[in-house]
Amino acid sequence: MIEAVIAAGATVVNIPDTTGYCLPADYGAKIKYLVDNVKNIDKAIISTHCHNDLGMATANSISGVINGARQVEVTINGIGERAGNTSLEEVTMILRSHKELGIDTQINSQNIYQMSRLVSNLMNMPVQPNKAIVGRNAFAHSSGIHQDGVLKHRENYEIIDPKDVGINESSIVLTARSGRAALKHRLSILGFELEKEKLDEVYEEFLKLADKKKDIKDEDITMLVGDVKKEDRKLNLEYLQVVTGKGLEPMASVRISIAGELFDASSVGNGPVDAAIKAIKVIIKKKVILEEFLIQAITRGSDDVGKVHMQVAYNDQIFYGFGANTDIVTASAEAFIDALNKIPSKQ
Repeated sequence: MIEAVIAAGATVVNIPDTTGYCLPADYGAKIKYLVDNVKNIDKAIISTHCHNDLGMATANSISGVINGARQVEVTINGIGERAGNTSLEEVTMILRSHKELGIDTQINSQNIYQMSRLVSNLMNMPVQPNKAIVGRNAFAHSSGIHQDGVLKHRENYEIIDPKDVGINESSIVLTARSGRAALKHRLSILGFELEKEKLDEVYEEFLKLADKKKDIKDEDITMLVGDVKKEDRKLNLEYLQVVTGKGLEPMASVRISIAGELFDASSVGNGPVDAAIKAIKVIIKKKVILEEFLIQAITRGSDDVGKVHMQVAYNDQIFYGFGANTDIVTASAEAFIDALNKIPSKQ
């Protein structure tokens, strides 16, 4: 049949595993049989179309490629009928990781994570946390041994660099199983550099807290250490005024002290927070990119204290900032300045 359709003009012949029943060796053998026995197979491309009913869609597709297939039908996040189809991100990164196969999709893999989230949002289909490549936990490490190994040498426990699929960095999740290396790493990100004796003290308190609380957040770590005194910071927010409302273009005026010297600036934005951050940027004159912005309520009611988490990029490095205030614009400005304070002076 394959020989006949190619003779009739077919340039692609698709070999589906519609119910996802095949074992990888069996599916690969089917493809190899066609390569070896169809006389005019060189005039067409063999394509795979595998379903994931038994969790083998990607394995079968790769087996097909190894045995001569040169087209793989895939979906983003592996979505599809019943248990889904072969996952684009998995096939792409398998072939890229196994360079000995000599086959590559030429896909710009750094757009994979962003594309995954776009499809998830548009289709209202959440990505499972443990999904390979794009799941929330794909590059998350909570075991103390794993965390220490990753911090010392990423390749110990990561065969893919997160940046290759558009994720900035691995996630070190603090739990009761975390070691001192993971805690020290997180403290460093938060701007704390502790001597060994102090670190040991904080670690003992951390273990007690981790036994009681499953999810250790950055504010918990900050409370354990004791926050940096305001006077020790290079930059401080001294004054912030925002004008906004229906029919008005949001505008912010800020005053920042830098090493004791005061600087004022104003800016407009597409919202009060955007205006405040742009005004701060006028003063600091650094090309800082805001990459993540998260608002959380700490208390309940209309007089909530809001906590703002920010992630900014500067010179290809990531810095984190935190702020808390009943006024969310002030909290946002404080979080941005907190992140700026963690950028080394030499930069």
